[in-house]
Amino acid sequence: MNDQIQAATVRVFIALAPPDDAKEELARELRAACAAYPHMRWNRVEDWHITLAFLGELPVGTVPLLRPPLAGLAADHPPLRLALRGSGSFDDRVLWTGVDGELDALHVLAADVRTVVRNCGVAFEDRPLRPHLTLARARRGDQSSAGEIAEGLTGFTGRPWPARRLHLVGSNAGRSRGPIHYRDIDAWALGHGASTGS
Repeated sequence: MNDQIQAATVRVFIALAPPDDAKEELARELRAACAAYPHMRWNRVEDWHITLAFLGELPVGTVPLLRPPLAGLAADHPPLRLALRGSGSFDDRVLWTGVDGELDALHVLAADVRTVVRNCGVAFEDRPLRPHLTLARARRGDQSSAGEIAEGLTGFTGRPWPARRLHLVGSNAGRSRGPIHYRDIDAWALGHGASTGS
């Protein structure tokens, strides 16, 4: 019965993802920190993303309603030139790296994504966009680690890269005690026509 209840909803967000070589560049920079702070809950490199809109838990039947308007929106937005840069922590607990580059265009894309979601009748918490990529979380009672690691990464500047696809992502967060995993529900090329959905 629990499996049926869990299968009725999915946790969803809309995001951009750095290309593999940009992620590998940051992963190399993080190697020493990963070794020095093994007690941190490090996100998998393949799951790194820049959230544009977090929709939370949605009924599975709602997700298909988002696909056509998001595909059209992606077609109307050109790729963005971005870079990963610097680091910080939220509440000394969540370690992140920042995003640099075409930030005005990134904010426009995020605002348009949120408008599309609202027009589909999906209610969500509309938090201000703070472009970042979450790297790790400290375990309870160990808040100082994220801040310490962030200090060592403040000088990091990754190479610029084009964000070419808009991703509709589902996660298993809150469903188990294991690590959080993400999977693309769908993704669309930016600026290449509404018929390019995968």
